[in-house]
Amino acid sequence: MRGDGGSKSRRALAALRGFAAKCRRNSCKLIVQQPLQFPPGSKWSYSNAGINTLGRIVEVVSGQSYADFVEQRIFKPLKMRDTTFWPTASQAKRLAKSYQPGKDGRLEPVEIFFIKGKLEDRTRTAYPAGGLFSTAADLSRFYQMALNKGVLDGKRILTEPGARMMTRTQTGDIKTGFTEGMSFGFGFAVVKEPQGVTSMLSPGTFGHGGAYGTQGWIDPNKDMVFVLMIQRAKLPNADASDVRKAFQEAAVGAMAE
Repeated sequence: MRGDGGSKSRRALAALRGFAAKCRRNSCKLIVQQPLQFPPGSKWSYSNAGINTLGRIVEVVSGQSYADFVEQRIFKPLKMRDTTFWPTASQAKRLAKSYQPGKDGRLEPVEIFFIKGKLEDRTRTAYPAGGLFSTAADLSRFYQMALNKGVLDGKRILTEPGARMMTRTQTGDIKTGFTEGMSFGFGFAVVKEPQGVTSMLSPGTFGHGGAYGTQGWIDPNKDMVFVLMIQRAKLPNADASDVRKAFQEAAVGAMAE
């Protein structure tokens, strides 16, 4: 009976993966029908549609679903055991609640706006642009790999040339990012001219912010990884938040003592 149940589970998972791939395929068809906002290379705009399209390219080239690819090629080799699109019941118990400012000035609980249905519901499409759940410990391993130019614990996840291209400026002098003095690599934002919220970081620091205020930044010059995990909705600009600035100042100051 266990064997039959396992077979049914595998068939069900295969069907769900096929459904998710179809969703990404169909969304990409809609994306390519949209007119360009501006000529390529002339301006910068943050693009979830672009990231989702890259995820579909990963599926076509690898022959795997996007979720399977990142699980097998990134999460498992890096031992990121708490990183998933679909938290289990035990993982969900440790999930930090999301909050937003209430009318009385106090924080009030809020749902994660891009998650519909139960967290463990595998019919929910694994979108590359958002929806992963993780921990500070797991993200620290991912960022340490990036700091090490693609390798961690002797396991190479990215080629060194690939890691270099992702983490170095690819946007020239085009104005990019959500704070001043920024540029972009491939997927990572890159600090060109430290100022304001990045004033304590070195030029060449790279990383990314999240929709609910999370921040992850790698400073190769200082040999430091910064991981800030919060769940605060409706920040005016999460990349420029006072919380981020205070956290980075405290971390750099502690290392200097």
